[in-house]
Amino acid sequence: ANLFGSGGAPLFSIYRGKKETEQANHIMNTSFTMVCVSAILLMTIGLVFARPLLVLFGASADALVYAYPYMMLYLIGTLPSMIAVGMNPFINAQGYSLIGMCSVAIGAAANLLLDPLFIFVFGLGVQGAAVATVLSQLLSASFVLLFLTKRAELRVRFLRKAEFSQCSGYAKNIVSLGTSGFVMQLTNSLVTICCNNVLSVTGGDIYISVMTIVSSVRQLVETPIYALTEGTSPILSYNYGAKNRDRVKKAFRLLLTASLCYSTILWAFIMLFPQVFAEMFTSDSALLSFTKSALRIYCACLLLFGIQIACQMAFTSFGKAKASIAVAVTRKFILLLPLIYLLPHILTGNKTNAVYMAEPIADFLAVSFTTVLFTFQFRKVLKELEG
Repeated sequence: ANLFGSGGAPLFSIYRGKKETEQANHIMNTSFTMVCVSAILLMTIGLVFARPLLVLFGASADALVYAYPYMMLYLIGTLPSMIAVGMNPFINAQGYSLIGMCSVAIGAAANLLLDPLFIFVFGLGVQGAAVATVLSQLLSASFVLLFLTKRAELRVRFLRKAEFSQCSGYAKNIVSLGTSGFVMQLTNSLVTICCNNVLSVTGGDIYISVMTIVSSVRQLVETPIYALTEGTSPILSYNYGAKNRDRVKKAFRLLLTASLCYSTILWAFIMLFPQVFAEMFTSDSALLSFTKSALRIYCACLLLFGIQIACQMAFTSFGKAKASIAVAVTRKFILLLPLIYLLPHILTGNKTNAVYMAEPIADFLAVSFTTVLFTFQFRKVLKELEG
């Protein structure tokens, strides 16, 4: 969904800024077709290899009792889930930000209502949670498709067979530009696998549970930053395509300021009140005591994260695929993943804390690299717009 949706939407906006609406429509249709085809393939692979995939992610024999039936039901919702996530950016890119927000809110609200209904009222337990999630994703996807096929300015459809060769160039550009977001999501999964495998050796199941909580807290507090950047992306892309230099500068400065202020405020709250965030996910006193210290370590450089995401999204918005990929790959593949394995051998005093420390160290180094790269690239962008 990130590869084809988030990769296609900036290109879509750039062509709209150039007033080339036919090409913009082809890009959206190409993205939609690739999202749907990949969803079917991923669902099939998931259903066939569900058990080994869960084991790879660190599920113990006890956890598999709950994880396997959940995943088998959850995978049925792969297509609606990917349509909802992958096509939502095209709603925002056409200026319908309220509709885009509603498409997400509908799924979230439905999930909140259906979860207790299926889990407790119908007595389905963890399987009920999966059913509730799938139904919620179906509602969200239906809303997105209804809008994009009936009410949007530029409407979506599957590519016709005769259009495949014509749109192959668009597909390559979409994949190239979407690789950054794809790498971010893919490496989140890889980081989970690596952390769980190392923690299972150095600490055991309780530390895997701690890791689940701290990563969930970070994901929760990072979500508004992604919302800010995704909301700004169509503005940056459209004005870049329209060669409006002043609006590009103003939009990015506002994005950077808002992202940095938000990440700094949330960092301060987590450092001062880690238990408040941990208690959102567990009431177990033993787990809470481990989580509080781990959360402070894991989020130590969260205040800088706003810079990282703002710059990375700006690269994507300007169609600078190579720079965007370089930033994403550096943070996770080059820095974070090796540090997860190296730090427990370097900091032998507390090997579990060493695993949690990999995140802030990678954040600091990645932001330093991103800032330098973006400074040079942004100057080039502004010079392009002068011409």
